[in-house]
Amino acid sequence: MEILKSNVRPEFLNRIDEIIMFHPLTMNDVKAILKMQINGVKEILAEKGIDLQFTDYAMDYLCNKGYDPSYGARPVKRVLQRELVNELAKALLSGRLSKEKPVIADCFEDVIVFRN
Repeated sequence: MEILKSNVRPEFLNRIDEIIMFHPLTMNDVKAILKMQINGVKEILAEKGIDLQFTDYAMDYLCNKGYDPSYGARPVKRVLQRELVNELAKALLSGRLSKEKPVIADCFEDVIVFRN
């Protein structure tokens, strides 16, 4: 708190209710967060009759691409949205993927690809 008092104006400091120390996430933390987020996507797709499966390569790629110890879990969520959810939606809407067979997310040459 003393560091804040010496560097922050009292008007701003008065508006702070609580101070929480940020501890950077480890790669294992990010992987656990990614698994939770992917399970959420799988649940949404399951309601629509789509079975989404992942290879270890796809999981590792998304984890590495979304890992930034400075910013916590936010980059993981962005990578998941941009590289998985958006691309999967495009593939499903274009008819390239069938709902009748499981959709497999894989990584090939640093790109998430889908097949079934």
